[in-house]
Amino acid sequence: MTATTISIAIQKGGSGKTTTAVNLGAALRDLGKKVLLVDFDPQANLTQALGLADDLEPNIYHLIKRLAQGEEVTLEQVIQKANDMDLVPSSLELAGAEIELVSIYGREKLLQQLLIPLQDQYDFIFIDCPPALGMLTVNALTASDYVLVPLQAEFLPFKGVQSFMRSLDKVKKQLNPNIEVLGYILTKYDDRKIMNRQVLEQLKRAYEAQVFDTRIRTNIALAQAQEKGVDIFKYAQRSNGAQDYSELGLEFLERTSQ
Repeated sequence: MTATTISIAIQKGGSGKTTTAVNLGAALRDLGKKVLLVDFDPQANLTQALGLADDLEPNIYHLIKRLAQGEEVTLEQVIQKANDMDLVPSSLELAGAEIELVSIYGREKLLQQLLIPLQDQYDFIFIDCPPALGMLTVNALTASDYVLVPLQAEFLPFKGVQSFMRSLDKVKKQLNPNIEVLGYILTKYDDRKIMNRQVLEQLKRAYEAQVFDTRIRTNIALAQAQEKGVDIFKYAQRSNGAQDYSELGLEFLERTSQ
């Protein structure tokens, strides 16, 4: 078993990155896959969405800082069990890493160094990225095989995708030539809305086969599940949200050939 590492990223907040990390991970868990979730966003939304406090110590920030100082550290030191998945928690302290690591040689590859020893322990590693292309997101993209791009079916998020792709090209040229876009996932989708359908068509014209057939419909149960600190399958397994993420999990496996 060699893990496939996927960054969930886009330069736009509210796109469904954390919701997708939690529930796609849970869908794959229920299909018998071993999943590691990495919260690499200082907002720590993924950590909180899985029912854990955002001030756990140690967390990913402490490992990154100690690794940069030359210490020997492992992710096992911070991994928590949450919803039958493994989670690397985050905290607000991670926001300081952008400044603290600016003079560190090889700072773009710190997360990659931490993930390499775990490659034979998981089927999939998902990294929930911040909504900006700073040092943290660059670290995630450098460590990943693929990037998964969730976005709302609106025009501003679509413009954000185009900007993100230009930034991804730079990372691909300078740091990780092997990273590929696995696909684009429309979230909070309502087929009755003309704008949603128009954005879907624009996305298909721009990126063709990379657009996932599965679309995540607007569903209040997804937000409620996060408030309860559980995934959608544990909260409301018959909801539209559970159905959509279950279908996404199957399509995801087809695209990764697993």
